[in-house]
Amino acid sequence: MLLVADVGNTNVVFALFTGNTVRARWRIATDPRRTGDEYAVWLTQLLALEGIERKEVNRFIIGSVVPRAIHNLTVLSEKYFGVTPMIAGEGDAAWGITVDVDEPRSLGADRALNAIAAHAKYDGDLIIIDFGTATTFDAVDFTGAYKGGVIAPGINLSLDALVAGTAKLPRIAIEAPRTTSVIGRNTEDQMLIGVFWGYVAMMEGLIAKMREEIGRPAKVVATGGLAILFDQHTEMFDAVDSDLTLEGLAILAERASK
Repeated sequence: MLLVADVGNTNVVFALFTGNTVRARWRIATDPRRTGDEYAVWLTQLLALEGIERKEVNRFIIGSVVPRAIHNLTVLSEKYFGVTPMIAGEGDAAWGITVDVDEPRSLGADRALNAIAAHAKYDGDLIIIDFGTATTFDAVDFTGAYKGGVIAPGINLSLDALVAGTAKLPRIAIEAPRTTSVIGRNTEDQMLIGVFWGYVAMMEGLIAKMREEIGRPAKVVATGGLAILFDQHTEMFDAVDSDLTLEGLAILAERASK
């Protein structure tokens, strides 16, 4: 079986693949100080709950935007699974796509993995929106080449900044506004409207400008935790694909194994 680890700024997502299918996935807060032993205690118990023994895992690939986390995950792989992990973007697990930007080495692993998986699954030009700690917009052309994108503050970061920078505004959970009006009648509704519909307006504007610059029809593929929330209340996305980054890791692992 293939174990993948998608290391983001906020969470590490582990997933177990049987063939091309995600059999199980688990999430833990990102902490570069977390040791391989600590990962092993947590992960071994979760594998057992799925009826899986450690020896069944014979491949491991890591994709990380937090370089300091790679060492301890490597220890986890070598010590507890007995395999040398593949590192996404390196060696046999190199991206294998054209990265057509000014500084190709600066492309984050998550964005490269999204581009690889989206091109494998969807035809034509693509705009990929990933709702993470930051919200990223990436342009991938019909050949699979990564052409660049946009980085915007994640919606939770925006809300945290709003609350931290004001004396009286309360902390609220991200959800769709409780009213269809965009003129809120109380503080919490006004905050929800500003954050939610303000974010929608930003996304719609950027999608329109990116499509205009691409000059050809482009599908919009959304991934990340908040994609489903926005999909329920807007018609911006052609597809919502919550496992896009994980599938990118699985594709790289398969290529590297050949």
